[in-house]
Amino acid sequence: MTAKFDRRRFIAAGTTVLAMPFVARGASAQGAWPSRQIRMICSYPAGGQTDLLARAYGEFISKQVGKTVVVENKPGASGAIGTAEVARAEPDGHTILCSISTTYIMNRVVMKNPGYDMDKDLALVSVIPGAGLLLVANPKTGVKTLEDFVAFARKSGKVNFGTYSAGSAPHMTINELNKQYGLNIEPVHYRGEAPMWTGMLEGTLDAAMGSYTAAQSVLQSDRGTVFAVHSKKVDAIPNVKTLPEQGATSKFFTVSGFSGWAVPKATPQPVVDRLAELCVAANSDPKVKEVLATFVLEPAIGFKETNELYQRELPIWIESAKSLGLEPA
Repeated sequence: MTAKFDRRRFIAAGTTVLAMPFVARGASAQGAWPSRQIRMICSYPAGGQTDLLARAYGEFISKQVGKTVVVENKPGASGAIGTAEVARAEPDGHTILCSISTTYIMNRVVMKNPGYDMDKDLALVSVIPGAGLLLVANPKTGVKTLEDFVAFARKSGKVNFGTYSAGSAPHMTINELNKQYGLNIEPVHYRGEAPMWTGMLEGTLDAAMGSYTAAQSVLQSDRGTVFAVHSKKVDAIPNVKTLPEQGATSKFFTVSGFSGWAVPKATPQPVVDRLAELCVAANSDPKVKEVLATFVLEPAIGFKETNELYQRELPIWIESAKSLGLEPA
């Protein structure tokens, strides 16, 4: 699947999403929601996947409720800086967080004090289930399947495998493969996907793992071969099997991760429900569909489905993360 999306043009439209005169439904303890401008805090930098989702969904919400939605980027500390600000905000539905599963789940394991307690301070509203992450091998390895990769790793004795951060899904994948197959895969941590894939382009890595969209620079230049997908198939490469389909047995290979929205915990349920309805309704918006297609993502799901997904995946993420043996910083 390919989709053209001009990120710079979308960002250049401004951090403020213009409102249209529609009547909002739902009410808070202070009266009809929303009663003023809405802040949507994105806890990751401008121009990335999370930011573009915030802007596209934020624009749709603005049109429906008749109030301006301002997207503010508050990156840093794996999303903890922006998340902590939302956790401290007035719980009236006028401050919304857009972040990812690393922030919602992993920070409690890798940080001593992230500045918020996900379960006490925040409520998930709606999420977009993650796409399957690609496992990509350097062509010099000759790897085309997981079986090939295991054989290569055993023969080599050591494999340099790129991740986009310590404690990330690729890091945990390496750990789980090492445990199951008795391998010595060495994680090489980068500060984000872009420099990791640059490492693949330069030939310094034996393998790496990341998103379909970000991996295109490597795949289109024939500097990498996709030999597996983490948890679910990617429509654009349907012939590539998932890790479980190729014999990997860890429960971690059944989770997908997610991006999505949260509000302060005490936000009235009618407001939470209305926000969730708006996120789901936005799936049919042309600009939202364009962003989802660009990143090969599924549509946003409702409040009930969101929290079922969170409760189902949470213990698996935590168990796998703790097995990394990372000391909280």
